[in-house]
Amino acid sequence: MEDFEYLTSKMSDEDKERAVKALKGNWQMLSLLGWSVDDVAGKPMIAIANAWSEICPGHANLRQVADAVKNGIAQAGGVPVEFGSIGICDVSEEGYVLPSRDVICDGIELMQGAHKFGGLVLLGSCDKIVPGMLMAAARCNIPTIMVTGGPMLGGAPFLNRPKTENTASYEAWGMYQAGKLSLDEVLRVTMTAKPTVGSCNYYGTANTMSCISEAIGLQLPNGGAIPAVYADRLRIAKASGVRIVEMVKQGVRARDILTWESLQNAMIFTMATGGSTNAILHLTALACELDLDPQMVMAEFDRLSDLVPQIVRIYPSGTDQNVMEDFYFAGGVPRTMENLRELLNLDVLTCTGHTLRENLDNHLYWRPTINEDVIRPLSNPFGRRALSILYGNLAPESAVCKPAGIPKHMWKFTGPAVCFDSEAEAEVAVHAMKIKPGDVVVIRYGGPKGEPGMREMCHVLKFLVGIGLGDSVALITDGRFSGTNNGCFVGHISPEAAEGGPIALIHDGDMISIDVENKRIDLLVDEEELAKRKAEWSYTPKQVKGYMARYMRLAGNAATGAALRWNR
Repeated sequence: MEDFEYLTSKMSDEDKERAVKALKGNWQMLSLLGWSVDDVAGKPMIAIANAWSEICPGHANLRQVADAVKNGIAQAGGVPVEFGSIGICDVSEEGYVLPSRDVICDGIELMQGAHKFGGLVLLGSCDKIVPGMLMAAARCNIPTIMVTGGPMLGGAPFLNRPKTENTASYEAWGMYQAGKLSLDEVLRVTMTAKPTVGSCNYYGTANTMSCISEAIGLQLPNGGAIPAVYADRLRIAKASGVRIVEMVKQGVRARDILTWESLQNAMIFTMATGGSTNAILHLTALACELDLDPQMVMAEFDRLSDLVPQIVRIYPSGTDQNVMEDFYFAGGVPRTMENLRELLNLDVLTCTGHTLRENLDNHLYWRPTINEDVIRPLSNPFGRRALSILYGNLAPESAVCKPAGIPKHMWKFTGPAVCFDSEAEAEVAVHAMKIKPGDVVVIRYGGPKGEPGMREMCHVLKFLVGIGLGDSVALITDGRFSGTNNGCFVGHISPEAAEGGPIALIHDGDMISIDVENKRIDLLVDEEELAKRKAEWSYTPKQVKGYMARYMRLAGNAATGAALRWNR
């Protein structure tokens, strides 16, 4: 420092300020990349964390989206600098997907900690990427805005559906096994259900979380549901680049937006739209980053399930007729929030610099058509309790189900257990047609510690639907499901089997009761017998190495959002 003072002692104040900026770490590095001091002096450096890759369809357009964001940043007087973030597509059948959420969060934290950016733009679209980035926003707590890549368009017609969604191919394969479709018909569905780039075209985890990032206030209004291939997607990306520079100048930080009240709004939105069960997992993990008790989040979801009706219907929540573009045309997140006004915390701050109330009061609908087949007012809902938290002797800490996707006649379901210690074992049994109407399929050791990684169990339910058992067989697990799944399923059972939870003690033939109406799931075995089984139970963890071994040791169960517990 003494050398610096000596070197600058004869400089004017203006030259000294320029010298300070030139010698400061980030600016000095940029000079090696072709920037001049005057290019960057006095301008906020804005980082763009981009999950673009050539492997994930939901992120394939983010290269173009990032360019639009950069244009906005430069236009507003900022200096855009981009770095990469990993982004695994959930089509992966391995257990790495959920653990990647924490790697994404950690990576962004490390870049921010090292380079001290003035602001942050988060670019992602898919299932674990958006929640990982939201967690990073809470952890870094600098001016931050989210920009998502948008959903793909709907696919070609299939059966009675005017547009297909991209998991219809799994159902088609199940129908092929049951002799209901030819191979050529299956291949046609497989090749036409995914017509463009973008996140999946149904209301699964990716689109639920993208829309939640808007509902919680961290994405500009309308940003959550614009299709990936629309020019609107690039326009809002550029506007986000402009806005992040304004947020830096105004000193609006992520935690000014991410509060308990905005988290409540996100939960209300998730309930009202019949969002993915995974959203409960991710909002609980986000709460942990905000230093909130995860059990408080689970209790709030439980409370809201009795208060918030379902006013949005997109596949798979109660219909197979509407896909994501239909939601966008009907008004998307702004129309939904407008219809939920009386339930929301309207005075929360959003990334626009205005409150949610002001955003809704001044929102301009470019497509003003009201479509009550997609979004309804509170006075005329599609139903109630789109998502639900269950408790009982089988799930002392909680479990999650999606009544919006469960046939009404299965809201009370009791049947004999057919147990499997992995999803792969269950798939073999389903393909061999060994599951019978009335069975309760139990898939355990699929939780954060047991898998490890809490692999998504999409295929089993889809195959059950395809072979005609979707409305007569229940499935319960300590693992999780895809946002596209429907049928009588209960996931996130906690404690998980790997912790010695009651799900580990089920025997084939035990009767299991699922009561969606009263929010209970119970194993109909007396306590004395369960105590005996517990005393005889043993478990050998899977042998894994590297990051997965670390995740297995640190991850909490689903009741904590599978958040990593660093004090262990």
